[in-house]
Amino acid sequence: MEHEGGQQTDHLAPVTYLFGAEPASALPSTALSSSASPDSRAASRADGFAAVSTSSMHALARRGMSSHEMRDYLIGREYDEQTVNEEIERLEGAGLLDDAHLAETLVRTLRDRKGLGRSGVTSELRRRHLDGAAIEAAVDALGDDELERAVAVAAKRAPQLASLDAPTARRRLSAFLMRRGYSGSVVSTAVARALGPTGPVFR
Repeated sequence: MEHEGGQQTDHLAPVTYLFGAEPASALPSTALSSSASPDSRAASRADGFAAVSTSSMHALARRGMSSHEMRDYLIGREYDEQTVNEEIERLEGAGLLDDAHLAETLVRTLRDRKGLGRSGVTSELRRRHLDGAAIEAAVDALGDDELERAVAVAAKRAPQLASLDAPTARRRLSAFLMRRGYSGSVVSTAVARALGPTGPVFR
């Protein structure tokens, strides 16, 4: 370009952009990201779905979980709330999360393997954050054999107290049954049967 006087210069004239025609490099990053193609956004969403599904399936492979427990687990893995809600809905729809079925399974385990009474079973189901209706239905299915179960548990425990005097044995067996969620009246009867004159300890 020529200056006055005919001398040459290497400086170029400044470029003036038309209104609204700024180059892409001058646009904010958010504007660039919003122009991402539908295919790229779909691929990103698919990757997120695969990740959260992998996490949830690994968790379920270790143990049964309530919907509440799964939600807490996935949130703890730092998935966003929408992704977690969608995954919970998918798992419930596929029957992989089912509070009612889990409650029934836990009731059998807590009653038969751990010897828990109605109150103990209820407390454990609540601790697992199962749905309230599922807890109520599962506990109601226990029936009216609470005393029979307590007597069986007491009779199994009683031989371990054989070296104790009668008052101490009754006190410890009562505390043992109370911790397992049996009511006071049930505990008194079960202890009397297990440690009474015809029981396994005091004959």
